Amino acid sequence: MTDILDRTKIYVDGAWIESTGSGRIDVLNPATEELIGTVAEGTVEDVDAAAKAARKAFPAWSALSGGERAEYLSKAAAIIAERTDDLAALVSQDMGMPIGFAKPVQIGMPLANLNAFAELARTYDFDAHEVGNSLIVREPAGVVGAITPWNFPLHQVVLKVGGALAAGCTVVLKPTEVAPLITYALADIFDEIGLPAGVFNLVSGYGPVVGEAIAGHPEVDMVSFTGSTRAGKRVAIVAADTIKKVSLELGGKSANVILDDADLEKAVTDGVAKCFINSGQTCSALTRMLVPAEKVDEAAAIAAAVAAHFPVGDPTQPTSVLGPLVNANQLGRVRGYIEKGVSEGATAVVDGRETGLASGYFVGPTVFANVTEDMTIAREEIFGPVLSIMGYKDEADAVRIANGTEYGLAGGVWSGDPDRADRVARQLRAGQVEVNGGAFNTNAPFGGYKQSGVGREAGTFGLEEFLEIKAIQR
Repeated sequence: MTDILDRTKIYVDGAWIESTGSGRIDVLNPATEELIGTVAEGTVEDVDAAAKAARKAFPAWSALSGGERAEYLSKAAAIIAERTDDLAALVSQDMGMPIGFAKPVQIGMPLANLNAFAELARTYDFDAHEVGNSLIVREPAGVVGAITPWNFPLHQVVLKVGGALAAGCTVVLKPTEVAPLITYALADIFDEIGLPAGVFNLVSGYGPVVGEAIAGHPEVDMVSFTGSTRAGKRVAIVAADTIKKVSLELGGKSANVILDDADLEKAVTDGVAKCFINSGQTCSALTRMLVPAEKVDEAAAIAAAVAAHFPVGDPTQPTSVLGPLVNANQLGRVRGYIEKGVSEGATAVVDGRETGLASGYFVGPTVFANVTEDMTIAREEIFGPVLSIMGYKDEADAVRIANGTEYGLAGGVWSGDPDRADRVARQLRAGQVEVNGGAFNTNAPFGGYKQSGVGREAGTFGLEEFLEIKAIQR
């Protein structure tokens, strides 16, 4: 029997306190469907208390030097580093990523970002520019409301909370209610290092209640949200009533453009991995693979062979590459999209609907060929291990198809000619484009064009998202 973690308190003004509501949210292990934890179903009153605590803490926190704020972030990072194995096991239980990947991805990436924000707090020049007789200063935005998703539950928290704290802001956080336990572990660490009361506050709960209360609260100066485009639109609407700054990191339907002079086997092999990372539950996953029309069948055969090396299974086992989807709703959603692809005429080269596993929310690797632009699986974000291979006529047609969705989060380009690859990458309307399998850079700005969002996260650009600009005329 798995120990059930009781995390039914919220963290406000430097202490774990009872929620004003009596509701509880069950947290399930997506691999076993067993109950592993319970968190509070927070209320509007909880958000009000947290926002007021953050407002009260803001003057003293923002008055600290960047170096002083950095010390707190560095202490938190050091504890995360010490507890990496335990935290990786917790997040693997929480959201299902196999343990061998959870350690470098779900813990290693946020650790790198937290250390980067600590260094930025120490070194960033908040008074760097002069324009004529004006000194241009950057100051903390104020109280930040952060609303975070379940697919990278610690990483997305750190991108917001780490950047905001480094900038001198205080925070009210609503973590995902689906996989919240790793965020509670971070709150424990902040408490352990003696982060001043009110600087960081956590209220768990559902988006329509806690999330909207944060977005609309008059004491919250800025809201930073990561999630679906639909929910992001709602956050923006609610936030508009108080004219607060809004940063949104939303959905994606990213294209991987494989040009006719690319090494097809290498490009397809890498592209399959970029689609299936985190069981496809990645907003920047390269889910549309664009290849010359005459090479669709060849690309599909390569992708099918590669997909065979992505076994689905128990996240605690080292042989598992794909873990479960995060919950039953996501399982139904992804299976529904696969059924839609089949019914609309795409060729299911690999069909992952049946895995043979008796429990858990598993879907296996799925590869569709002969996908056309009008098909649902070519237009809508699936958030599962589903790859759509699409043919194009020429380079201009590939760019047109790549840009032909409402999204613009990420993309990829493959070519034997680096200059050509760069030229095509510049034509993609996306916030981040990798060329010939370029590695993910945790310090690079991350965010999207079009309905993939507004603003950037990570690195210097991520820090500056939490700053206001003031001109002092002298």
